[in-house]
Amino acid sequence: MDTVMLSRIQFASTTIFHYFFVPVSIGLALLIAIMETMYVRKGDEEYKRMAQFWGKLFLINFAVGVVTGILQEFQFGMNWSDYSRFVGDVFGAPLAIEALLAFFMESTFIGIWIFGWDKVSKKVHLASIWLVALGTMLSAFWILAANSFMQHPVGFAVNNGRAEMNDIFALITNGQLLVEFPHTVLAAYATGAFLVTGISAYKLLKKQEISFFRKSFEIAAIVGIISSFGVAVAGHAQAQYLVETQPMKMAASEGLWGKSGDPAPWTVFATIDTVNKTNKNEIQVPYLLSFLSYSKFSGEVKGMNELQAQYEQEYGPGNYIPPVKTTFWSFRIMVAAGTLMIVLGVYAIYLMWRKKLDKPNTWFMRFMFWGLLLPPIANTSGWIMTEIGRQPWTVFGLMTTEDSVSPNITSGQVLFSVISFTAIYAILGAVLIGLFIKVIRKGPYAMDNDHGESHDPYNKEGSSHAFS
Repeated sequence: MDTVMLSRIQFASTTIFHYFFVPVSIGLALLIAIMETMYVRKGDEEYKRMAQFWGKLFLINFAVGVVTGILQEFQFGMNWSDYSRFVGDVFGAPLAIEALLAFFMESTFIGIWIFGWDKVSKKVHLASIWLVALGTMLSAFWILAANSFMQHPVGFAVNNGRAEMNDIFALITNGQLLVEFPHTVLAAYATGAFLVTGISAYKLLKKQEISFFRKSFEIAAIVGIISSFGVAVAGHAQAQYLVETQPMKMAASEGLWGKSGDPAPWTVFATIDTVNKTNKNEIQVPYLLSFLSYSKFSGEVKGMNELQAQYEQEYGPGNYIPPVKTTFWSFRIMVAAGTLMIVLGVYAIYLMWRKKLDKPNTWFMRFMFWGLLLPPIANTSGWIMTEIGRQPWTVFGLMTTEDSVSPNITSGQVLFSVISFTAIYAILGAVLIGLFIKVIRKGPYAMDNDHGESHDPYNKEGSSHAFS
């Protein structure tokens, strides 16, 4: 493979791996802040212990996320120097603000939260974790501002062969950012929530620390169902924006070669033939694509063939159709995972309302445990659709991926770094999983147990096998 493809593989693999951790940090920070708020308001020590226990997982995840993020940014200079040279004056600004403002804000108040339990007042300590949660959101905002520029470039002018920012307000009010930011942050909240419900479901199945994990489950389930519905609403707005700004991505995500017709059906399943530019074995839902695109059950959507001709007139000769199969199926995987999250969340709220969480629900709790994988699947497939669907552009309509790669690197050099980064990430992933399992097995009362005290004073079942 040439340097372009290898560089794409490297950036894709490091980004996907890094993005396993980012949503967990954002989601857990909010949940921990809610739990500590309950502690401060009610004075119930169990909520304090909840914040501390889930905080351990948050800190482990945050540390690994920082390391993977640093490795990811190295690639802008190593593999994508022409891209960095051309748009660095625009793209670099939000990344610099993220590092200097949001990340340092997170780091500072994480320090206060870790070491300030007995050193500052309850309200000051509570404020520190809410500021951490705010910092994670600000960090996401500035990174997404940079990504939104790649999707829909605004607020710049090209001078002396380089793109230079001339309107930062346009950059932070980019329409792409306004639909991408809520979709991403709500997905992160759902990720943290389903991680907590999944682990809590496992502990409830084992009848370990029942009171503790039931309360954790309930808080996370409420956050999870609200954020899951919010993701669906924000995703609908993002799809409508795609129709206006990146119609080729929208057409590829629907496997739409010719015009859709009016009203336009949504394709649930299709066998896509990219050679003959046609689909077979289509299963469609009438009217749904029109509603997805225009919020009404009428309206035609342009196909890839028409858009290809249009782009050739606008940008010159070339192939402007992205990898259709990848874009098409990644979108459907994202939708399927999101739908399952809503179904599980609704049933969890139903059980809470009927006060049946303590009763045997083995099949459901098993589903909830494995449900913790649904948000990473949805997040990953969503980002694959977002980035692959933009090809062949790095910055849409402005710079192609082929023109972005560093000119003086060889395929052997890139291959070596791909193997090296993959090995490092495999080690980091193994360490994180190992630490997570260790903390979860010990449970929230590990410190009490070390001092010879009851490991679960709230467990009405009197279980004595919490560490088995």
